[in-house]
Amino acid sequence: MLDLVTARATSSVLVGRDADLSALRDALKRARGDEPTTVLLGGEAGIGKTRLVEEFRRFALGDGVRVLTGQCLELGEEGLPFAPFVAALRDLHRRDGSAAFDGHEHEFARLLPELGPAGPEGLVDANRGYLFELVAGLFGRLARERPLVLVIEDLHWADRSTRDLIAFLIRSARTAQALLICTFRSDELHRGHPLRPFLAELDRARGVERVDLDRLDRDGTMEILADLLGAEPRPALVDNVYNRSQGNPFFVEELAASSDPDGCSDLPDTLRDLLLARIDRLPDAAQRVLRLAAAGGTRIGHDLLVEVAEVPDHSLEDALRTAVAAQLLVAGTDGGYEFRHALVREAVHEDSLPGERARLHARYAAAIEVRPQLVGADRAPAEIAHHWYQAHDHPRALTSAWAAATAAGKRYAYAEKSRLLERVLELWEQVPDAADRLAMDHLALLEETLLAASTAGDYPRAMSLTRAALAEIDRDAEPLRAARMLERRGRLMRVLGKSDGATELRSAYELVRDVPNGAERVQILANVATHLGKVGLAEGNRIAREALADAEALGEPAAQVAATLAFGRVCTHEISAAAGLVELRKAEEVARRTSDVPQLVHALVNISDVLFEIGQYAESARSAADGTVEAKRVGISRSTGAFLLSNHAEALFALGRWDEADALCAETARIDPPGTLGLHWLQIRAHLRLARAHPGADELLARAVSFLGRPYLELQLAIPLHELRVESALRRGDLAGAVEAAGIAVGVPRLDEFPRHSWPLMAAAARAAVLGGDAVLAERVRTAMAALTADQPAQRASAAETRAVLATGPDALPAWREAVAAWRTDGQPYPLARTLLGLAEAAAAAGDRGLVGEAVEEACCIADDLHAAPLREELDTLARRVGVRVSSHSAPDEPELLTVREQEVLRLVAEGLSNRRIAEQLFISPKTASVHVSRIIAKLAVANRVEAAAVAHRLGLLAERQ
Repeated sequence: MLDLVTARATSSVLVGRDADLSALRDALKRARGDEPTTVLLGGEAGIGKTRLVEEFRRFALGDGVRVLTGQCLELGEEGLPFAPFVAALRDLHRRDGSAAFDGHEHEFARLLPELGPAGPEGLVDANRGYLFELVAGLFGRLARERPLVLVIEDLHWADRSTRDLIAFLIRSARTAQALLICTFRSDELHRGHPLRPFLAELDRARGVERVDLDRLDRDGTMEILADLLGAEPRPALVDNVYNRSQGNPFFVEELAASSDPDGCSDLPDTLRDLLLARIDRLPDAAQRVLRLAAAGGTRIGHDLLVEVAEVPDHSLEDALRTAVAAQLLVAGTDGGYEFRHALVREAVHEDSLPGERARLHARYAAAIEVRPQLVGADRAPAEIAHHWYQAHDHPRALTSAWAAATAAGKRYAYAEKSRLLERVLELWEQVPDAADRLAMDHLALLEETLLAASTAGDYPRAMSLTRAALAEIDRDAEPLRAARMLERRGRLMRVLGKSDGATELRSAYELVRDVPNGAERVQILANVATHLGKVGLAEGNRIAREALADAEALGEPAAQVAATLAFGRVCTHEISAAAGLVELRKAEEVARRTSDVPQLVHALVNISDVLFEIGQYAESARSAADGTVEAKRVGISRSTGAFLLSNHAEALFALGRWDEADALCAETARIDPPGTLGLHWLQIRAHLRLARAHPGADELLARAVSFLGRPYLELQLAIPLHELRVESALRRGDLAGAVEAAGIAVGVPRLDEFPRHSWPLMAAAARAAVLGGDAVLAERVRTAMAALTADQPAQRASAAETRAVLATGPDALPAWREAVAAWRTDGQPYPLARTLLGLAEAAAAAGDRGLVGEAVEEACCIADDLHAAPLREELDTLARRVGVRVSSHSAPDEPELLTVREQEVLRLVAEGLSNRRIAEQLFISPKTASVHVSRIIAKLAVANRVEAAAVAHRLGLLAERQ
């Protein structure tokens, strides 16, 4: 069993409650303006009401506000009268002493014995009016001294007297500068609960505001887990905990404390007991119907329940009505039912007896087989497979799992297909005639499961299956079958960092070399060429050309696409990148014409990559965005689609659209690409966070650099990590560490084969050598530079930047001018700003203050747009040292306040486009478009989209589009 994750018991961060906290702060502001103000704060148990109130309490105390807190007791109507007010008064007495009661100690002594002997007239029900006036007067006096917040917690447990006093305080509304906050559990308010009519009555009172806390979304769940674990959690852990907790913070904490790194765990006993406590109080009939519904899932239709209940309709409806009234089930608008919380269903189901569970699942399976429309034709196969499996009917579970897997494959739901086929494998040995039932042998099942796992992105499992499959294949009798399996295994070993996979790839080639030409043979040759070319260029080139020649002779479209893709990528060292792009475009055209979506996605991965290499960053982003849509459509987002997401992010990063790039990195992180597929986004986001001094930069850097410790890592992936290590050390001011990392990086073999990645490394190593004063390292950098070609704009710019860094004396200023010009040609804003800083420093050394001012001003504008705080600090330091002024461009009326991308979005807003239409126009997600619109509204200091459009007209931004 996997080790359990180590988590703190409770989270120290307040997540997803900014709007709710703002509502409380606004309420306090109104109270200070002498408006009668009450906030009724509701939400289910564990949702974070107390945590929110504590955060607000800290804010209020820091603002000079007096805060008194009282809690209702879990005794209901039989509880102590006025219990929360007694607690609040005791809190007051403990802090301020008897003097706070201003001579009324004897009158309050009936409630608070520590005040001394009570007066002759007791505060009994006959004198409630006097008591209410007395309490209101006390709070009024306190609020006149300084603002007062009175918090009454757990109002669902309040006694009648407490509710009456609260109603009096709200309706009398004589307490100036006082805010009353009452919290309650919304899931405790069954139909007959006395608080329901009380809240309905208060909702009509003046100055009462209702705030209902919602569950957290997945990102909020991830933030809590990150705080509990002290590190960014695995996506599998986030998904598992989020799906089970449904965003309830308390449940998140409980599950985190008992889960393994992937979020798998039994329901903690303490949590199970807590969930079952309310169910145990229900009548037996209601408990039985809950167990029946729990076997059906979190959501279940009424007709299906009737079908499997085997009880009279009126009895079923009475039991359901009880469960709904108890807030355990929620009646849906579609006539079905849903458990209020998934963990309640889980606890109920686990509490059933094993035999009872099996019988219930068998009834569900039989009912859905007869009437699939009870759950819907699309869900029926998976539902039937699930229920027969849970019923322990192995033969039916086997055949229904295969049918469900086939249906999932038709919907491109490869992850679901993979899980179902794993179940078929599990059941194979338990069903003697499995081969006859499925009309296939065990090897065919292994191959089908392997393909589904690989397509779904479960590469570790896929690699394990290749070993099992190879053990069953007769290589002499079926060379193509064995070669296909060896090629897959070699590719998986490389991606997972186990080895370069060359042995397996070469064995695959040997098996197909003398096989008659055919589409499958060409596909295997193309795959071998693509992956073997990353180990040995000459070998990969030769096999790629062989595959292309065979594909042309064959004339089969799919084979031509595969061979052309391999040739376009592997042979780019023999032909130019532009020529390789032509070949890739041919493959794209054939794939589109033949509707071969997987090959189209593969083509767009390579096209977006080549477009980036030749400096066409906007085109690269568009191609990657196009490919991402196609990848999602056919269910390959976690495998091939991961390349597209990170390629898109890389292009946006180069264009200076960092917020969008960061959002794409977050999206890639959520799908959790396996092996080295997850390295590219890590590297991009680490660079971005490093450039912004983000607090999470160090963790991402450590995760990215840890890939260097794997047994094997492709050189084109390793080189950027060496650069990242140097840049990280320089940013920390660790010059010795930077020199050491640069020395290791410059000595990496075969740097000349990857100039795209090696030139940025040279620039970083040169900075380490100069700042660290290491002449030997500087000379090693010059030697390594001599072996590198620079055929593309970014390569030429990095080469010019490296020469400028190493230049001294009178050669420095011209070298930096050349570097700035080169980066202007390439078009990436951040490297341009960085070289402008270098130019300004060289100009300062040459005494050219005018050039210093120009360079610093332009670089500051770029740094501000990118929110690159460290670069901006360096520029400000230089400006102060030289004595030049840097103007601010943050006035609301200046178009330069907005980034180029934000101006594009603003134009489309002014044209009346929705966020979704804007996203389609700019090849971004609707969520990213929404982020841009929100930032535009905030930057322009306007209230809405209409006012933003008016600003666009006034600034003439629409005219620029003509």
